Order: sequence, then structure tokens, then C-alpha cells
Amino acid sequence: MARILVVDDEKVMVKGIRFNLENEGYTVDVGYNGRQAVDLARANDYDLIILDLMMPELDGLEACMEIRAFSSVPIIMLTARGEDTDKLLGFEYGADDYITKPFNILEVKARVKALLRRAGTARRQAERQDQISLGGLTLDSASRATWKDGAPVELTAREFDLLELLMRHPNRVYSREQLLNLVWGYEYTGEYRTVDVHIRRIREKVEADPANPTLLCTKWGVGYYFHGN
Repeated sequence: MARILVVDDEKVMVKGIRFNLENEGYTVDVGYNGRQAVDLARANDYDLIILDLMMPELDGLEACMEIRAFSSVPIIMLTARGEDTDKLLGFEYGADDYITKPFNILEVKARVKALLRRAGTARRQAERQDQISLGGLTLDSASRATWKDGAPVELTAREFDLLELLMRHPNRVYSREQLLNLVWGYEYTGEYRTVDVHIRRIREKVEADPANPTLLCTKWGVGYYFHGN
């Protein structure tokens, strides 16, 4: 289950929230001031953080802002205030949700579940976006790893970048000049042969028959493209 950090200077309230969340099966850590919130968030991998707005050392807004500098963990702000301006300020500092005290613990649990579910969906979507699978080839942008029919393929950094560009835009033909500008990152005015060399090397690693490629294809007189189904 998810790991949650609860930080509030009202220790009785922290105890109550912790008890109820643990009864839901969550692992719960606690803190009692804004500085502890930041330190704990930096030291641990949390799925969600609940922060009180008014706390010593750092208030909830300051703590939220510092946490946002190194983490995108979902954050729920707790506050005794109910003004819309305070809520808007919290959102501007990076909070994902806002609960006004006094609250029903059932509302807290419902908000936690909803935010965790939304974060989980976003994470899965990001993971899917990291991976591309076409023609038996799978490329993972996060780990910069490539597999052909489940077997790892060793690519150089430039080969990986070139293959990733072509796989992310299947059937789109790129000229050698475009590939040099997009992958090598500069306006190339000399020999375009380097693109041909890299394409040949990738083919040798991923094609069943490099002399008759079916994945990294040539559009004669134009350039190269990845054949997508």
C-alpha cells in the first residue's frame, strides 16, 4: 500500500489521521513542523503528503514550495482557514488538494484515495509514454534500453537517440539534414555520410536481414523512416 507523510503541529490531530489511514492499510510517517516535512520528504519516497498550513519553523506553504523543488509527490493542505484566496495561494505553491478544518475523517480518506488513484493513473501513463514498441522492437526512454523480441540490444547514445526519434514518428520520412539537426543538435554543413553510417549500424543490430531492412527503411532520394504498422 501507499506510504503517506502527515505533518501538523496539532499532535492529537496527527494521531487521529494516522490511526485512520493505517486502518486503511497505508504506511504513515508523521512530523510536527514544516522543516520536518521537508527533511522527511527529501529522505523518503512518499506516495502522498498531508501538510497543515499553519506550522512552526516553516509554514505549510513554505514547506510545500521547498518540496516541489525536488519532488512531484501529491500534497494535500490542511487549514483552519476557508477563504478562497488561501486555497488559490496553496495551489500556486504546488498543493494538489485542500481540506478545511474542522473536517470529517471520511472526507480525508476519500480525498487521499482519489488523489492516490489519480497519481497512479498519471504515473502509469508516463511509464507508457516512456516505452515505444513497434515491429518487435521496444525502446525505453527512461532507462535508455532497447530490446528486440525480448532480447537486449546494445546501442550507442547517438544510435539510441536516432532510433528513438524515428520510432516516435513512424512512417515519417526525415532527410539526412533534418536528422543531423534534430539528433546531433546543430546545423551541419559538411558530409551527411554520418547519418548513413549510424543507420547501417542500427540495422545490423535490429534487422533480421540488414541488407533488406523492414524496420529502418529508406525513401530513395529523400531520407529514412521507421516502418510502423
